[in-house]
Amino acid sequence: MEQATPEQYYFMEQAFEMAQKALDTGETPVGCVLVNENKIVGYGMNDTNRSMNGTRHAEFIAIQEMLRSYPKSALRSTDLYVTVEPCVMCAAALRQYQIRSVYFGCGNERFGGTGSILSLHSDFAIDPPYPVYGGLQRNEAIMLLRRFYIQENEKAPKPRPKKHRELNTRFDGDSGSANLMAE
Repeated sequence: MEQATPEQYYFMEQAFEMAQKALDTGETPVGCVLVNENKIVGYGMNDTNRSMNGTRHAEFIAIQEMLRSYPKSALRSTDLYVTVEPCVMCAAALRQYQIRSVYFGCGNERFGGTGSILSLHSDFAIDPPYPVYGGLQRNEAIMLLRRFYIQENEKAPKPRPKKHRELNTRFDGDSGSANLMAE
């Protein structure tokens, strides 16, 4: 993405605050905000670990919050700012809700639905496509993910020891995706 505007930077910072809250509570650090008419109308952060519900992604939570006060049609004039590229599930939902546009930090090489794996934001002609702008504060998004994946996961079925892992602070290339762990 080219240079961010002050408004885009501000909204992305708000998404990062949500991602940090997710990290602080043991969730995968993905956070987002929905912006309509230059006003935040929905906040979201991952809640899959606490809720034990795989659909409680940041985007779904923000949409649910927005829909408490706004009609579904308002999403057509709403932008999403999210720290990590929406997964396939979220990208499909955003397409069905006809979101206006999506701004994200880093790509999602495992589950990305807006270019890294699939391009659900622009494929086929069922629902109107939406533009995607990636790489907004990419390095910060990657570092939050790295901080999460270096820690122990107490809820994992068979936790693997992570005693000898080190936080990778290097950024190789500029592909927009996250190489999360040091080799």
